[in-house]
Amino acid sequence: AGQRPWVFLALAALAEAVPEAGAVHLTNNNAAALVLAATVLAQGRDIVLSRGEMVEIGDGFRLPDLLRSTGARLREVGTTNRTHLADYRDALGPETGCVLKIHPSNFTTTGFVSAVPVAQLATLGVPVVHDIGSGLLRPHPALPGEPDAATSLADGADLVTASADKLLGGPQAGLLLGHRELVERLARHPLAR
Repeated sequence: AGQRPWVFLALAALAEAVPEAGAVHLTNNNAAALVLAATVLAQGRDIVLSRGEMVEIGDGFRLPDLLRSTGARLREVGTTNRTHLADYRDALGPETGCVLKIHPSNFTTTGFVSAVPVAQLATLGVPVVHDIGSGLLRPHPALPGEPDAATSLADGADLVTASADKLLGGPQAGLLLGHRELVERLARHPLAR
């Protein structure tokens, strides 16, 4: 209701580009997509997140502060350089809203490091949200180390968030791709407006 025709065209093109997603939605930017996901899945509950993925994004915004602003509690696991599946498993409980995996788009950690891939996180039995950052929709040979939405969804992420304006070169926007029921819940929330 009240959406312009170009919005429907953009959503249809996004759904066609990533058929692994049951549904898609757009927000103002990726930070808005994360706020919407955290609010719907974890307001008053826990978001389980690796310490090594608690990043600062542009203009000094820190994702932990952004996530706490939704009323969610952050349950930090692992260390800055190493996080294991058991760290996530040990943090889960009745108050868990979701597990969040964030791609550190603008830095790398090398040496004695380990991180848990989405496919392993998907075995935990709670919603997995993967912020892939740049907005790569499908694997591309020119960007072999960049996570993409199609692979993340195929690996078991329930929801993928990303920026539409980084790699795609479009206007600033946030992408939400995932399970139909979950994306529809997000799209109906008042914050989605």
